[in-house]
Amino acid sequence: MRFPPIFLFFLPLFLIAKIHCVASIAPVESFAKAIGGREVTLSLMVPPGQSPHTYEPKPSQMRAIANADCYLAVGVEFEKAWLPRFLSQNPKMIVVDLSRGIKKYPMVSPLEGLAGHQNERGLDPHIWTAPENVKMMGRHIAETFEKLDPAHKELYAKRLQAFLGSVDATDRKIRNILSALPPHSAFMVFHPSWGYFAREYGLRQLPVEIEGKAPKPRQLMQLIDEAKREHVRAIFVQPEFSQKSARLLARELKIPIVSVSPLSSDWEKTLLKLARALSGKKLR
Repeated sequence: MRFPPIFLFFLPLFLIAKIHCVASIAPVESFAKAIGGREVTLSLMVPPGQSPHTYEPKPSQMRAIANADCYLAVGVEFEKAWLPRFLSQNPKMIVVDLSRGIKKYPMVSPLEGLAGHQNERGLDPHIWTAPENVKMMGRHIAETFEKLDPAHKELYAKRLQAFLGSVDATDRKIRNILSALPPHSAFMVFHPSWGYFAREYGLRQLPVEIEGKAPKPRQLMQLIDEAKREHVRAIFVQPEFSQKSARLLARELKIPIVSVSPLSSDWEKTLLKLARALSGKKLR
């Protein structure tokens, strides 16, 4: 049987079973890309530099949702409002909860311990900041792709093993960098995004704000006193959030501000940058 030349040109595309997948945030997109390869077409919902707390999808992203086979969710705030709308637009789309099997912890509040403070914390969604959690997320992603595209099951399984090995290698690098730090060393962050990282490596994060609320002057003084007691070396900020209070604290404490975003697409580079800054090693 002879095929027209134009058909022969496009034949390789027909032989590749494409999964159309939407990833909630850039780190998840990078995990899915490593495991899915060219067999998966990926769309990103919240681009770097945007806040997953208040993000509203663009019309082009809603069109991607309409054609998606799966959505990789992590439980960030905007998903609570938008996931039901996504499913109403595409009832056949599979929503994959990447936090399944991962123990979530409450967000750390800078106001704890103050008289009259009411604890209204939610669970921390930043699960991808800890390598052990990322390995679980990778398994969920591979399992989803295998179900949607069983013809390439062995390929996804092979890529998963390579992905898990890469995460383990990053974990070893981080532990080596942090090995000289005393146990339970504290670090100050503007937004409390690094709780799972801190828990995995025996550290403690001191947040400046929570739920978008900057501390009041009395609370700032308490934070300054605590940072001095804990010998905090730097304040870590994210480009997605206001840095006004962090700049004030940095001036008072005479310490640098380090910008590092957990929403970066380069997951390994981000965690290594954080670890080096915590250890006092030169950033690169």
